Amino acid sequence: MSANQIGAVGRRKESVARVYLAPGSGNTTINGKELAAYLGRETLVLRVNEPLAVTETLGKYDVRAVVSGGGIAGQAGAVRLGIARALVKADERFHSVLKTKGLLTRDPRMKERKKYGLAGRRKAFQFSKR
Repeated sequence: MSANQIGAVGRRKESVARVYLAPGSGNTTINGKELAAYLGRETLVLRVNEPLAVTETLGKYDVRAVVSGGGIAGQAGAVRLGIARALVKADERFHSVLKTKGLLTRDPRMKERKKYGLAGRRKAFQFSKR
């Protein structure tokens, strides 16, 4: 990480994103691919760019993210949180704006684990009296 880069980590479900912001022209790459090419859906692209749009810094930073684990939607959420945290590191004034929009909150919802004695996390085996 160079001196002018700002790094942050974002997580959602099973996904972990390491996000690096650098002053630039607004290029966003995830795992070496262009943002729209990696995510595929326009709604996910908008979700990832939301912290930049809210703080009005859409064309001012180059974003480079390295994401692993989970699916595409979880990875998009992880990158979004990482970008928001990196923006706060870049300028503390963004904290109140991002906090009111709920962009600094880690989504705690995770897959529930399988329990012993059950067929799945909640499903039980078929009951038979005999």
